[in-house]
Amino acid sequence: MKEVVDETTREFVDKEESIKNQEESKKAEGKKEEKKKKEIKVTEVSESEVEKLSRFNPERDIMLNEAKKIKKGAKVGNIIETELEPKMNFGRVAAQTAKQVIIQRIREAERDSMFKEYKEKEGQVIGGSVQRIEGRTVFIDLGKSIGVLFPSEQIRGENYRIGQRFKVYVMKVESDPKGPGITLSRTHPEMVKKLFELEVPEIFSGTVEVKSIAREAGFRTKIAVTSKEKGVDPIGSCVGQKGTRVQAVIDELGGEKIDIIEWNEYPGKFIAASLSPAKVLSAEVNEETREAEVIVPDEQLSLAIGKQGQNVRLAAKLTGWKINVSGLPREISVEAENSEGAISPGEENKEEKKENKSKEKSEDAKKDKKEKEEKEPVDAKAMAGEEEKKEENKTEAIE
Repeated sequence: MKEVVDETTREFVDKEESIKNQEESKKAEGKKEEKKKKEIKVTEVSESEVEKLSRFNPERDIMLNEAKKIKKGAKVGNIIETELEPKMNFGRVAAQTAKQVIIQRIREAERDSMFKEYKEKEGQVIGGSVQRIEGRTVFIDLGKSIGVLFPSEQIRGENYRIGQRFKVYVMKVESDPKGPGITLSRTHPEMVKKLFELEVPEIFSGTVEVKSIAREAGFRTKIAVTSKEKGVDPIGSCVGQKGTRVQAVIDELGGEKIDIIEWNEYPGKFIAASLSPAKVLSAEVNEETREAEVIVPDEQLSLAIGKQGQNVRLAAKLTGWKINVSGLPREISVEAENSEGAISPGEENKEEKKENKSKEKSEDAKKDKKEKEEKEPVDAKAMAGEEEKKEENKTEAIE
């Protein structure tokens, strides 16, 4: 029996499970080796019908008076365990049965172990390699198990080959008789967040928080971040030195464009930033309908809307607001930028414009003063010349 256990036990099946398997196999051996004799005993009988029947098995059941001889205080329904001398030499059929029971139990333990392991990885990003491709469905070798990447979860335009390694998002893990059913994804928005956690220590530690993500896999992703500590630039942390951090994420996603936006508690500011890379002149929000009217320069209207409305659509998903974008002619937009009454995405922009205008006024005053100073000496010379001419005219008249 020990040789059978040693042959079939796997390294990740614990000792208790192995012992349990041995117990099950011995029970199976006994049943195969010797069939139990069973008798039916009528315990309560009335004149008209049998009230109660009980199955009496002399191999398993014992009378109460006999039970009390073995264990004092025994009651009806108690289970009394007695030592049984096992047979040392089992037959070939019994040994084969024992082996099959152990193998079956070990396989069940393996399935349970793998299910628990990958269930804990649900919602995480892990690495794998392409094992095989059936039609458009790709099977990924994850090490101890195989995951499935369905066509709907594949990035559009990606081509897969046997042995190719990449990261995948564990979307769902289900129990299955053949093993854990692991559904993988390359298009899930959370995959972008998990990739940034791997590349950006500030996000992993919680110093920088990802507030929301909007993604159209294979094309563009917008991610809103904020810092929980003063002095930490959330966008700079995500971009990294010379863009190394964000570039690593872009490469993993096959060149997908990523816009990193700083989250703001004021909807107007957040909506204006979400339409990046377009420049927003104004953003009026309606809290009741959660709609925003955004104005951009005419020449940036197409940039704000994006190809087939992609940019404004992602901005709406990111902010949770319905966004209506309209353009403003260049002449009017320039006036709007320079005027005090222009609607801006936030109070900070208004203050900046006021400061710029005051600076312009002070500069104009300096220019006027300088021009006056330059004109003064010229006017003095002109007056002196006129005086000389008058004196000459007077002299000529006297003569």
